[in-house]
Amino acid sequence: MDTKKLVVLILVISATLTAICVSPTLAVGEGDWITAYKVEDTQTGQKLIEADFAVSDEPTIYTPIISGQELTVTFTVNVFTSGAGNLKLSTYMQKPTGGQYWQLVPGDYDLGAGYTPNLASMEFGWAKGTFDMICYGKASNVIKATNITLVQLSAAGSADVLDNIKVVVLTAGADEYQNLYDQKEDKLQSLIDAGVASGYTDLFENMLAQSKALVSKGYVNEAIALLNAIPNSGEPMGSAMEIILYPLIAVAGVAAALFAVMFMRARGRNSYFRLVIEDQVKDLEGLTLRASRIDRSLSSSLDSV
Repeated sequence: MDTKKLVVLILVISATLTAICVSPTLAVGEGDWITAYKVEDTQTGQKLIEADFAVSDEPTIYTPIISGQELTVTFTVNVFTSGAGNLKLSTYMQKPTGGQYWQLVPGDYDLGAGYTPNLASMEFGWAKGTFDMICYGKASNVIKATNITLVQLSAAGSADVLDNIKVVVLTAGADEYQNLYDQKEDKLQSLIDAGVASGYTDLFENMLAQSKALVSKGYVNEAIALLNAIPNSGEPMGSAMEIILYPLIAVAGVAAALFAVMFMRARGRNSYFRLVIEDQVKDLEGLTLRASRIDRSLSSSLDSV
């Protein structure tokens, strides 16, 4: 029974992720100006996020950023063309413990007198070239998952944002998630070492990945609930026929479960999901009838779904 629940949960979360609209974390210019960056925990040096837009359009998120966390952001700016006036670098992080926001990595690019490392923003001549910069600060204190701008590059004297580094900052509950995730990851490794069937460990691994995806979108409580739903013991192996039909069972039941999740998030979508559920219930009834001819216990499981 645990295995059945595991399969259904994975498909529920997959469908939920595709249905939930969230703000993108990609840079405004898609890497045209800020071509690469990494975000680290200032105190531990742990890498949290990394992006190299020459390699991938998507940043890699290793660990969530927590409210009030001290951050070090190292990034590369490619001023690919010269322009009139000045460029402006800004950060919307809180002032770091050390007091200095910016540190220019030695190179050929000259910021001139505009280089003011102790201020949250600075202006410098719009000259063609490339430079590396380090920005220090504290993540904003938030009471819910929030998109914040760590670094922004704009044309001075205008509202034109050329590029930025935006991330999702989570509440302190993300610490609980991370501890739980580490425990489940250790559990997965122990199952693999013990020779548990790959089908089960693959499902386990997928649930871990889905929880990380939820956290990256700011849904910490949902990610914790998903991890807590993973069985702690008794990894059962079902019959071959049950394993074959599990995906069909999950697909038939996912609409009802998805409706329960999305109802709390978007009541205005009730009519749409009601129609989906009605169609899926009909499919489930047909699947139950076919399964009853093969396996009575499996048919009973379908009835409960």
